[in-house]
Order: sequence, then C-alpha cells, then structure tokens
Amino acid sequence: EVQLVESGGGLVQAGGSLRLSCAATGMASDDYAVAWFRQAPGKDREAVACITTDDHGTYYKRSGKGRFTISADNAKRMVYLQMNTLKPDDTGVYYCASDRRCGVMYNGDYSPTDFGSWGRGTQVTVSS
Repeated sequence: EVQLVESGGGLVQAGGSLRLSCAATGMASDDYAVAWFRQAPGKDREAVACITTDDHGTYYKRSGKGRFTISADNAKRMVYLQMNTLKPDDTGVYYCASDRRCGVMYNGDYSPTDFGSWGRGTQVTVSS
C-alpha cells in the first residue's frame, strides 16, 4: 500500500521560505512520479510541481516557476518542495500525490495526470 506523509508546513511571512517534505513508502517499483498540489480556502486543488524518480524530470505550474523547486532523494524515498519568495496567495494545504507519471507540459504550464495516491496534507500560511 502506498503511503505518503507530508511535513514542513507552517506560518511564514511574505518573502520567506519553507521546505516541504514528502515521505513515500509502499511503491510497487522504483519508477514513479510524485507531485505537490495545494488547495487554498474556497478554491479547487491545483498542481504545483511534479518529479519523476527515474530521470528526475520536473514539471512546474507557471505560478510557482522560478520560486519553487521540486527534488527527490530516491535512496530515502523522499520528495521535497523548496518554496522561496512566498506570497500570501501561496497559502493553503499542500498535498503530495503519487502515480506512474506526472502528466504533460502544455503551453509552458504543467497539466497533471490523475493521481491515485494522496497524503493528508500540510498547512502553509503566508502572512502579509
């Protein structure tokens, strides 16, 4: 059974940084994808970034490109999301999700696949 556990959320001032971690266990193979999604209050959940563990290929939504960096440590089964220059609009619950592939880049923006496994989320609050 795939299990994903997020950590690293918290309260930060605008312009600050946070690093989120996702511990991934129970994968059927060493070749999989892990994405970060977020859901702001009253809004739909949206993808933020994704990484494939075989080649560490990365996919980013335009909203986070240049500020967010996704990375993976295959040996530790960990995926990270480094978030810099945070804005109040980045506030929300951040989830990691896993599936076989990330999805596609379309017009320079990340379009995710339907992810089958999800963590419970970690709250990120950016104050102005």
